[in-house]
Amino acid sequence: MTNLKDKTFVCDVCSKEFFNKYCLKEHSVVHAKEKYHVCKICSKTLARKSSLNKHLLIHAEVRPYICEICNKGYTVEKNLKIHLLTHTTEKPYVCNECNRGFVSKYSLTRHLLIHTKEKPHVCEICNGTFAHKHHLKTHLLIHTKEKPHVCEICNKGYADKNNLKRHLLSHTREKSHVCEMCDRRFTASSSLRIHLLTHTKEKPHVCEICSKAFAHHQHLKTHLLRHTQEEPHVCEICNKSYVDENNLKRHLLSHTTEKPHFCEICDRRFSASSSLKIHLLTHSKEKLHVCQICSKAFALKHHLKGHLLTHTKEKPHICEICNKGYADYYNLKRHLLSHTTETPHVCEMCDRRFTTSSSLKIHLLTHTKEKHHVCEICSKAFAHKHHLKTHLLTHTKEKPYICEICNKGYADKKNLKRHLLSHTTETPHVCEMCDRRFTASSSLKIHLLTHTKEKHHVCEICSKAFALKHHLKGHLLIHTRETCVKFTTFNEK
Repeated sequence: MTNLKDKTFVCDVCSKEFFNKYCLKEHSVVHAKEKYHVCKICSKTLARKSSLNKHLLIHAEVRPYICEICNKGYTVEKNLKIHLLTHTTEKPYVCNECNRGFVSKYSLTRHLLIHTKEKPHVCEICNGTFAHKHHLKTHLLIHTKEKPHVCEICNKGYADKNNLKRHLLSHTREKSHVCEMCDRRFTASSSLRIHLLTHTKEKPHVCEICSKAFAHHQHLKTHLLRHTQEEPHVCEICNKSYVDENNLKRHLLSHTTEKPHFCEICDRRFSASSSLKIHLLTHSKEKLHVCQICSKAFALKHHLKGHLLTHTKEKPHICEICNKGYADYYNLKRHLLSHTTETPHVCEMCDRRFTTSSSLKIHLLTHTKEKHHVCEICSKAFAHKHHLKTHLLTHTKEKPYICEICNKGYADKKNLKRHLLSHTTETPHVCEMCDRRFTASSSLKIHLLTHTKEKHHVCEICSKAFALKHHLKGHLLIHTRETCVKFTTFNEK
């Protein structure tokens, strides 16, 4: 007698095997384009009646299968079983290529596409390819601009349901996922997984062009755009483009005055939650990222990365116009603006124009007179943190920036750069009005004011106006001397 288990029924479409013809028949519905079972609430069509029943639970918001450990609910028992594995260290499904373990067979199947590089799902609008069908569905919403998943608290919309779930965590302070190595807490398990890679130092995703390795596939994708110099994410307001979608999102906030995220310690407000997190480090004084060469500590990892290049003297980002090199890609982007006359960022108070939004922000402080950074030694206040840092060197008498030609020292790196120009006869910056040449772009900017006759810096005592701020400062000393003379004469009488 033939053992039924030895007999297999194979699907002609995907080669999946079944022990009986009834299971095969039920499976074949997946490949059939006809979907007879329609949801009366959202009109979604499904191949099986059992699938429709499970789908209806989403609308009813019924989650009968509850996790006893974290109280998370699921509409399907199978999903609960998969979820329970996240509370254990069991990962029974192992990838033969990279030995990475997964809690479910489905997760392993999805992961294998990274190695095979198969992307069978193609977008008919832009020909973009995707490994998974639901990724294509989410992508199509970019073209239609639809955001069906809306937050009930702040009405923010998302194209992807998972992104909405992540967003909802920003409204709660719960951090139930704990790192066993350093006790750091996270709102989402995905954030914990990303963090764990900082301990394991795993970087399985390698760039085929420059061999740079990344912990996450998405980081590699963003990195590859730097080689192609593509910036696909474009701002619809000012046409500024970005490599990364998150950077575009941050930029869009510069066009709005909304600042929903505020610091509970000093009431300072921010447009992005990430900016608030960075700001909070100024209160906690935490600097977890330490340079192994000079022991200098940094609050943020990318600040440490940028600092390390000062030791190696590497400047991988080169300007194609003047061959000037930069350690940081964004510094190169800022520099490129010096080769253009575009100034899209306008001050609403005095109509002065700037090439970058950061320059405009710095300028606005001259109107608001805000100075949050105070010297603990002499109580002098500064608008910017780096100005305070440079000022502190006047107390310590340190001059860390040394000229290699004449050994002259400077407290500020910019002053050293200006000084180095005194050792060269090059004058690359030319005035278009009178053809006068300058060694530094800053000198050219100062010179241009002689043609425009602009004088933004006004003395509050006698209303005399000056083109440059330091000229106003020098002028103010005349008034302080006059006050001193009058006071001395009065005392003598």
